Amino acid sequence: MSQKVITLRGPTASGKTDIALSLIEDLPLEIVSVDSVMVYRGLNIGSAKPNQEILDQYPHHLINISDPENNYSVGKFFKDVNKAIQVITEKNKIPILVGGTMMYFNILLKGLSNLPSSDDEIREKIEHQAETIGWPELHKRLLKIDPISAAKIKPNDKQRIQRALEVIELTGKPLSEFFKDRHNHQDYNFFNISLFPTNRDRLYQRINSRFSKMLSDGLIDEVKGLLTSPDLSSSNNSMKSIGYREICAFIENKSSLEAAEQNATMATRRLAKRQVTWLRSLKDHNSYNIFEKNLVKKIHNLIYQEFKL
Repeated sequence: MSQKVITLRGPTASGKTDIALSLIEDLPLEIVSVDSVMVYRGLNIGSAKPNQEILDQYPHHLINISDPENNYSVGKFFKDVNKAIQVITEKNKIPILVGGTMMYFNILLKGLSNLPSSDDEIREKIEHQAETIGWPELHKRLLKIDPISAAKIKPNDKQRIQRALEVIELTGKPLSEFFKDRHNHQDYNFFNISLFPTNRDRLYQRINSRFSKMLSDGLIDEVKGLLTSPDLSSSNNSMKSIGYREICAFIENKSSLEAAEQNATMATRRLAKRQVTWLRSLKDHNSYNIFEKNLVKKIHNLIYQEFKL
């Protein structure tokens, strides 16, 4: 019998973590974070990570598991999340996967491709080519070799262009070929719960207020402290996360604080829009308006009845 796993998915600032914390007060659940920024140690305020007191009281899996100098990959997430699910079920608890990183949820649903590991020498060569002709030109080159992948990648998306060209050089096969035959698919019985904002303006107000609070809580000092590490800079993937990227630009005198705040909130709004679009494409039966009354109680009762607790 396949393992039952709950997913609680929603756009940024939709209150997913608070809902999950309320649910585990009365249900035998344990939280697994599905967030590509909370995995990094030290990236606390800008990721809206639960504070240490909450983490001590309510253990979360996949939080604070990687140094920000490292690049936490989708493949690493796939291995870590499967291990976390196993640990939780061995305690006779139900895993509840909580987050908004849709790429991670996609991998869980569809499986992981057997992609080759990265190669520093090839990456350096591609970087050098980009310095000479620019990433848009490399994107044009990718369009000729692997049009399927190129169509999904923006011409200035350095990381994804680099990875697609690297895979071709390593294997002689386009990246899109690997995704036709996915492996390592885990046969979980997902019980999906999706959160939607019926009033987008109210969600955007939440996003604006939340980032303002992050600033007042010390986000700038947090980023300055992180950048004191000799192995960490604004070019690391962790520091390209929304909020951190904009504050890095402010610290490096590339923008004003006002512009940084505006850019961060606009980027977060665009992210929320993409998240909602992706969730709608899934057509989940268990969908809730994040602003409706008694939301936690309704989700609690849904889980209680589904799992016959």
